[in-house]
Amino acid sequence: MTVAMYPGRFDPVTNGHLDIVRRASLIYEQVVVAVANSSSTLFTTDERVALFRNAVAEMANVRVTRMDGLTVDTARHEGAQVLVKGLRAITDFNAEFDMALMNRKMTPELESTFLMTSLEYLFISASRIRELAGFGIDVSEHVPPGVAEALRAKFAR
Repeated sequence: MTVAMYPGRFDPVTNGHLDIVRRASLIYEQVVVAVANSSSTLFTTDERVALFRNAVAEMANVRVTRMDGLTVDTARHEGAQVLVKGLRAITDFNAEFDMALMNRKMTPELESTFLMTSLEYLFISASRIRELAGFGIDVSEHVPPGVAEALRAKFAR
């Protein structure tokens, strides 16, 4: 069984992230979404894990976990043979290329695969979503319903 891991901060999860997970779940038998522990995020790690779990609840071969530490260590722990990353533009490629090479150096048996973002999500980024939501802009068409709700609650304070 091929296990793929989709790592990231997902602050917050967007419809673009869900598109990558959905497509990966059609390619690999199991997809583990690994939400990176980070203190410099709008949502806590536990909140981001819960938001992503809720968003993928109907995807039977997808599960969400917390990632503390290096991506390659979490991949090893989860039994993943493949990392899945989404690419929007050349700037994503540059950063992901460097990370893939370092991951390969540390864990040669872990393969990196890249899925091109679907056209309708090309302009969506978690940082852009946070910024717009912070200005009170409705971002519900770009994020799962639970995330839109969580953003409204977070910025209502």
